[in-house]
Amino acid sequence: MGSHFVMYLSKMQENSKSGLPPNDVERFLFVVQGSAALTNASGAHHQLMVDSYAYLAPNSKHSLECDASATLVVFERRFVSPPSVINFDASASLVLSEHRYSPLENHFTKQIVGSTDQQPLLETPGEVFELRKLLPPSLPYDFNIHIMDFQPGEFLNVKEVHYNQHGLLLLEGQGIYRLGDSWYPVQSGDAIWMAPFVPQWYAALGKTRSRYLLYKDVNRNPL
Repeated sequence: MGSHFVMYLSKMQENSKSGLPPNDVERFLFVVQGSAALTNASGAHHQLMVDSYAYLAPNSKHSLECDASATLVVFERRFVSPPSVINFDASASLVLSEHRYSPLENHFTKQIVGSTDQQPLLETPGEVFELRKLLPPSLPYDFNIHIMDFQPGEFLNVKEVHYNQHGLLLLEGQGIYRLGDSWYPVQSGDAIWMAPFVPQWYAALGKTRSRYLLYKDVNRNPL
């Protein structure tokens, strides 16, 4: 099983401008260095600074321009609509299908612009790391982006195994990541792809906080 998404670093040069993703592809932008100006089809303008982000729905016209240099991490995924459901009675339902871009009534994604520090810290029962989610957890969205902070010496209390795919970029600090039976020293700037059901675990090393950005597919049949 290959990746269901694309993750890449975009290093924009002075006076550069982005293109659009392919049809039916949603896009998430996160500024790692510098700043860039996002403009949508209605002319709304947002200046994205470091730790700012934007979600662009499939087929939404937009442009990203950079007066000076900037580095962004970009996630793109061909949108999968929520499953169609027929209710036979109060106690039974049947999931018919999931398919490519064909949003259900009242289940639309929309443009989101924000910054990491605007998002609340969420409870993480049994864990010590700090967690923020950058997108709504509601059904229309088929992925989310997590920001996870670990102080030196903190670690995941469990070895995780699940169906979700991950794309990870270490934004700050250093640590060690376990994938399956292999152990990988990682530091700021390193990227990891984690396939479904691969055992995974992380511990923060060094003298400063480590922070990583994590893509996670949600709300859809993993197959």
